[in-house]
Amino acid sequence: MENFLKKLEMPEIVDMLSEGLCSSCKDLLQTRLQNLFSDNTNGKFNGKSLSSGNHSENSSDFCSANTSSLCSPEKSFASSTNGPHQQESSSWSSTRTPGSVHSSKRQGHVTSSSPASVSSRQQSLDRLDSKVAQNDTFAKSSNGVSNEQVVQKGLSLSPEQEQIRFSQVGRKKDFVYFERVNGKKTNVLQGLELHTRVFNTMEQEKIVDYVYKLQRTGQNGQLKERTYTEPKKWMRGKGRVTIQFGCCYNYAVDKNGNPPGIVRDEEVDPIPPLFKAIIKRLVRWNVLPVTCVPNSCIVNIYDEGDCIPPHIDHHDFLRPFCTVSFLTECNILFGSNLKIEGAGEFSGPVAIPLPVGYV
Repeated sequence: MENFLKKLEMPEIVDMLSEGLCSSCKDLLQTRLQNLFSDNTNGKFNGKSLSSGNHSENSSDFCSANTSSLCSPEKSFASSTNGPHQQESSSWSSTRTPGSVHSSKRQGHVTSSSPASVSSRQQSLDRLDSKVAQNDTFAKSSNGVSNEQVVQKGLSLSPEQEQIRFSQVGRKKDFVYFERVNGKKTNVLQGLELHTRVFNTMEQEKIVDYVYKLQRTGQNGQLKERTYTEPKKWMRGKGRVTIQFGCCYNYAVDKNGNPPGIVRDEEVDPIPPLFKAIIKRLVRWNVLPVTCVPNSCIVNIYDEGDCIPPHIDHHDFLRPFCTVSFLTECNILFGSNLKIEGAGEFSGPVAIPLPVGYV
């Protein structure tokens, strides 16, 4: 097949592979093929790009576990990005899958975002660039932190550097663990992916430092009321600081009686430019699909003893979403029936580690 493709030019391959596809799918296919041809001056396919950024991780790194402590032994940082949030519903979905039930050992920040559907990768990135340029209000409110400078110094890479880094990203997509769900044998890890080496040590340090600046900004009352929240009294498993961008999300029924889910009539601050730079990388590096560009983000800051209890992520947020851990590796429990063993202690059939800088 590879020898056959080498004889064809890109337009011929597009025509051959796109027969019967809708215009949006054809545009997406053409964009991906252009990425494969981008390094070739003769307009022919050389087959080398197929392996770029697609290294497989050894499955022996991941384990099955009966019990796991989900509290944090020390501070750390995690970041996650989600599919777009739905505007029609703010209630739990009755069709949620058992594989979505998870809990994680956390020690830092978690960002969680929702994408908007677009027709091509470039359109997605252009929209992000436009929104960053328009984000002057947040830049002025961030306690002297220049968001534009953070973006420039934080994650910017030359084309050559980015190509090298992209080629070093590993991807594991073959997670399997079967459980009986409603009498049917089900892979509760279906759809789970791990992308390695997405953020290097220096980038992680800059992101973490920026998050701590955001925390100080929130503590000084310079963020919107629902953007920054922290517990008045620390309790094990309920001690995390939360910073929300893009949309306001209720974890539980609030004082106004709003149910769990996205709250439509509450405002939070927009996504900071640095986080948009993170999102752009996730899209460019094929961690998130071009049709799934996040438009909201949740940052959780965990201290020692903090954790996320077992939960299913709300279906106001479309899938996929992703999580990044910083400062300390965390374990995430998966399964259809996670159990509470004690305060901040949970057990489940599968424990998967999320190393720092991985997605």
